[in-house]
Amino acid sequence: MPDIHVSAAVIVDDQGRVLVVRKRGTTRFMQPGGKPEPGESAAQTLIRELHEELGVALRESDLRPLGRFVSAAANEPGHRVVADAFTAAIDPAGVRVQAELAELRWITPEDAETLPLAPLSVEHLLPLAWPAATR
Repeated sequence: MPDIHVSAAVIVDDQGRVLVVRKRGTTRFMQPGGKPEPGESAAQTLIRELHEELGVALRESDLRPLGRFVSAAANEPGHRVVADAFTAAIDPAGVRVQAELAELRWITPEDAETLPLAPLSVEHLLPLAWPAATR
């Protein structure tokens, strides 16, 4: 199964909600982030993607690594996604949908029960954001 390498952000606001996004032409929500450009580190990729997709400006020192996780790809059948995940604090009021994004939502564990989510989010990233929530 071919791998797709990405960087992803687990962003939790002060109300305990997690930011998820949906790209145009897709149905599943996922953590913001994306694929690296040649020569980019995982952190550099995430910083660029968050700026392009959400208008958020971060530095590498703003990111905290969470680890590398592997799941089935949400939008590319027959592929798996290998994600370097980070957490960062951002101002929810400063986030806006741009680039290839169609929508963003700040979700609770209850929202996650009914929202179509990417396997990576369900299996790995949301449990990191809500360790006490039953899934």
